[in-house]
Amino acid sequence: MNAGRGVVVVGAGQAGVQAAEALREAGFAGPLTLVGEEPELPYQRPPLSKEYLAGKVSREDVVLRGERFYEDRDIDLLAGRRALAVDRGRRTVTLDDGSALPYEHLVLATGTRPRPLPIPGNDLDGVLNLRTRADAQELRERLASARGVVVIGAGFIGLEFAAACQAAGLRPVVLDIADQVMGRAVSAPTAAYFEDRHGIRGTRLLMGCGPAEVVGEDGRVTGVRTTDGVTVPADLVVTGIGVLPRTELASTAGLATDNGIVVDEYLATADPHISAIGDCASFPAPHGNGRIRLESVQNASDQARCLAARLTGAPRPYDVLPWFWSYQGDLRLQIAGLSTGHDRTVVCGERQDGKFSVFCFRGSTLVAVESVNRPADHMAARRLLTDGPDLTPDEVAEPGFSLRDRAARKAVA
Repeated sequence: MNAGRGVVVVGAGQAGVQAAEALREAGFAGPLTLVGEEPELPYQRPPLSKEYLAGKVSREDVVLRGERFYEDRDIDLLAGRRALAVDRGRRTVTLDDGSALPYEHLVLATGTRPRPLPIPGNDLDGVLNLRTRADAQELRERLASARGVVVIGAGFIGLEFAAACQAAGLRPVVLDIADQVMGRAVSAPTAAYFEDRHGIRGTRLLMGCGPAEVVGEDGRVTGVRTTDGVTVPADLVVTGIGVLPRTELASTAGLATDNGIVVDEYLATADPHISAIGDCASFPAPHGNGRIRLESVQNASDQARCLAARLTGAPRPYDVLPWFWSYQGDLRLQIAGLSTGHDRTVVCGERQDGKFSVFCFRGSTLVAVESVNRPADHMAARRLLTDGPDLTPDEVAEPGFSLRDRAARKAVA
């Protein structure tokens, strides 16, 4: 790559910051600009629905890198700027202040935005998303005086917020049109355990029940009317019904999109001067099951490193094992692999003790392991799945089976 015009990274989240850092670590010495919409230092998003919301960490604690980091590496951080358009012919990015940034290579790390709540009353005061640090700050302040909370969506964010409500002494109500919590992201045994635990700790879960309308008085929310015709009182409503990839820059520039910005196995778009990484990127599934788009810190970070390697002369296809986590109060869920399409599960451990792992198989092939309060199992699962699992359902079901021992034996073999 000719470094003269440099690299512009649009999006200052985990993927964007990691891409800038990885480029410098790989020896890229040309101009490097990082554009972020929020007028503050880039920060971590996962703690927002957990430690930050609970007041356990401060604004400074969630910052990804301090100001000195960018200065020392000669990374031009443009915080509070929004990219409006890409001119592929001139290879420039126009910002909202009218300036145009030239690039030799453009990295789109634009992330996602909350899926809008498509019902009447979604604009009432007290109806909030949880996406940005400012969102989390407002929710933290409102929780202190809230009397009734409704959470729309029983995914990771919704249940993490419900756990925060429990810790604040509230008994939230969670609505979701799905039959199980965390939708298709986890297996039925894991979902059933989390649903039971949340119920015991004071959360009322209304599964198979969606919101029909947010009701209010004088512009403020007073409750949510469900599709069953019941109105649940609330002075705070939090929506967590998923996200949409931010593909506008790419699509207006004529790049292909398909539930994300379409890239190949090297994270390149059809334009050789533009790549996309992180939550906004739709890439080929490593094992041939169509295209996927992943929302995780791991995926964002690993794709950033993979891209930096390509831009500095060491290309390799992106085929890293995905892994995820969700902390809901004292419930620690860690997932290695993708359980999509699994047709058999085997539980290892005792659910009543709150420490177990669920092995998800597609046919006889292990595709994912969901570990609840078993971090050692999670690390062993990542090693095993990366090396190519030859574990069978019958082997896991044997009394005394240990995933750590099995992974250790495979490593030695």
